[in-house]
Amino acid sequence: MTRLAESAFARNHTQPTLVYAVTTRAPAAAGCVLSADQKRDSLGCDDGDGLIMLLHLIRKDIRNKAIWCYESDRPSAIIKALLTDGTMAMIFYRMMQWSRRYRLVPLEMIFNKLNAVCCNCIIGRGAEFGAGFVLIHSTGVVINGRVRGGSNVHLYHQVTLGADRRGAAVLGDDVFIGAGAKVIGSITIGDGARIGANAVVLHDVPPYATAVGIPAQVVRSRLPENAQNSTEAAPDGRASATDGLMH
Repeated sequence: MTRLAESAFARNHTQPTLVYAVTTRAPAAAGCVLSADQKRDSLGCDDGDGLIMLLHLIRKDIRNKAIWCYESDRPSAIIKALLTDGTMAMIFYRMMQWSRRYRLVPLEMIFNKLNAVCCNCIIGRGAEFGAGFVLIHSTGVVINGRVRGGSNVHLYHQVTLGADRRGAAVLGDDVFIGAGAKVIGSITIGDGARIGANAVVLHDVPPYATAVGIPAQVVRSRLPENAQNSTEAAPDGRASATDGLMH
């Protein structure tokens, strides 16, 4: 092979390697500014976003509890919510969740055990809930590690969210579950659904429905809040047509 041919061969075969190196290294260098998911998943982002998100979630949880318990988010209500039963379990859960996200396994296990021993609340290490997660009372709460919940989920004491044959419940946003209720297996609880005290839920519950009993049966369905507001603002004839759906 001539020297000119060797030079051309080298240019043609080294350039793709250089391009690949740039395209594979760039996301690692820019991972902290691409998206929230990449920030959360990347262990190289040490800009404090994870800690800020943890504090934001705890603040949102406690504010939601203050509104639920005292119908106010004033500082006095926030302080009272901080001192009520269940709040420490909420904080331990968020710290466990944060530790898991950053693969701090010893801390994750410590917060998990502290919750069980100090708060009598067992939340599996893989359980995920969105912002506004509230434990009105934490005593006797058992949540499987494969449970997934949306935002503004409210749970009373003795609630069990269990698993059956490797499947676990999925809860939507704004879900309320009363004291002693049991949700077992791969069950979907729709947005805005309410589960009555001591109910045993064996089947999916549709959005904005209320389910009670053993086994739980839907006894009431209602409109979402935005639909209710539009109904109230509508003429009398239209409001009466939808009134039956709300009761």
